[in-house]
Amino acid sequence: MTNDRIERDTFVKAPVERVWAVITEPHHVGVWFGPGEPAEIDLRPGGTMRLDHGQYGVFPTLIVAVEPPRYLSYRWASAYPGEVADESNSTLVEFFLEPEAEGTRLRVVETGFAALTIPAERVATAGYDSHAEGWSGIVEIVKEYAEK
Repeated sequence: MTNDRIERDTFVKAPVERVWAVITEPHHVGVWFGPGEPAEIDLRPGGTMRLDHGQYGVFPTLIVAVEPPRYLSYRWASAYPGEVADESNSTLVEFFLEPEAEGTRLRVVETGFAALTIPAERVATAGYDSHAEGWSGIVEIVKEYAEK
């Protein structure tokens, strides 16, 4: 069996609109994903979101779906910094937001590792294990940031 799907979820003590803003607005994304500078985001299917992942590179992701304030998906070519993500070089990242009593259930799913060819020098930062660990931390960062 190959590792192809990562799924993380958490409860955020903030309304769904706040969590949506945190995962889609440039100044927020730049804080929880990058070095603090606002991310460049063209928030529409076919648009790009430029994720600055510091020492790991800058990634022009391809936005697949935008359904405010409940669903966002994009393709991320984490093994290929600087390359625009497409179906041949990337995984699919999905954010699901569901209102719950006094907050939001946030679920992040990343799939598609089994179909990827990852250069040997990028496996440590772009492979399944790296992302499985990374999303655990990122989901907690998003939670804490949205609850401020």
